[in-house]
Amino acid sequence: MSDFPVTLVRMTTEKKDTNSLRGRICLVAGATRGAGRGIAVQLGAAGATVYVTGRTTRAKLSEVGRATETIEETAELVTAAGGEGIAVPTDHLDVEQVKALVERIDREHGRLDVLVNDVWGGEHLLSFGKKTWENDLAGGLRMLELGVKTHAITSHTALPLLIRHPGALVVEITDGTSAYNGTRFRENLFYDLAKNAPIRMAFGLGKELAEYGGTAVCVSPGWLRSEQMLEGFGVTEENWRDAVAKIPDFAVAESPAYVGRAVAALAADADRHRWNGRSLDSGGLAREYGFTDADGSQPDAWGFILAGETGKPDVNDYR
Repeated sequence: MSDFPVTLVRMTTEKKDTNSLRGRICLVAGATRGAGRGIAVQLGAAGATVYVTGRTTRAKLSEVGRATETIEETAELVTAAGGEGIAVPTDHLDVEQVKALVERIDREHGRLDVLVNDVWGGEHLLSFGKKTWENDLAGGLRMLELGVKTHAITSHTALPLLIRHPGALVVEITDGTSAYNGTRFRENLFYDLAKNAPIRMAFGLGKELAEYGGTAVCVSPGWLRSEQMLEGFGVTEENWRDAVAKIPDFAVAESPAYVGRAVAALAADADRHRWNGRSLDSGGLAREYGFTDADGSQPDAWGFILAGETGKPDVNDYR
């Protein structure tokens, strides 16, 4: 087990388990690493049973090419945090695999309370500084498959089980809030489409779920200290601040536990329907619900980014 997952376990055990989600059945689609793993672990810390899916297992590597994180490891972290983690290898582009996943959840529990759509894995396809027609078309279309088609397949398949009981919650995970993505080009058309689509999905699903007592939202982490991000900066979760000397704005970065606590807080909120159809972010939800990141701070990355477009904000004011 790598250092980072151990840190995630410590992040959950340092905060007392309230059992606020005991008895809830959750599916985190795309829980191998990053935000998905952080969300799964924090749902587990609140006592939930969490099905974690993805393509990277201890026996098989996905196209992302990272063998250091697996869904089995995520499931173990969920259980160590206080919940029950269940790893189910699933390619969310394969309709039959997603159907089998949902049928298993139905067979084993007869209900699904929370669906988190976090499937992505397209970082290796990204390129910036090129026009749309200069980019690789196959890579661009693959990003749309990974970031949009997977979410559509999963929602279409899981929603009939989800709406069986009132109070269902769908959380679409993306990069960027509507306030940011809605007026700015994300420098690569395919990436822009992939990261705006979950915002619209949450809006549309919110309309459809309302009559069933359900809620759909889109949540974005800020500058996420994912395993891949930390590795790229040559640091770990324990010494991540060493990277601030080279990139001062990195001081506003957040751990995956932060967005995980945001989703867990939404899932535990009996009045969460007030957020229905909206685009939210971890920093804003931290202020609303009062939770903190692993270090006790409340980073507001998107507030900092937006303020930086019109001035020179002090990063310390946003942590």
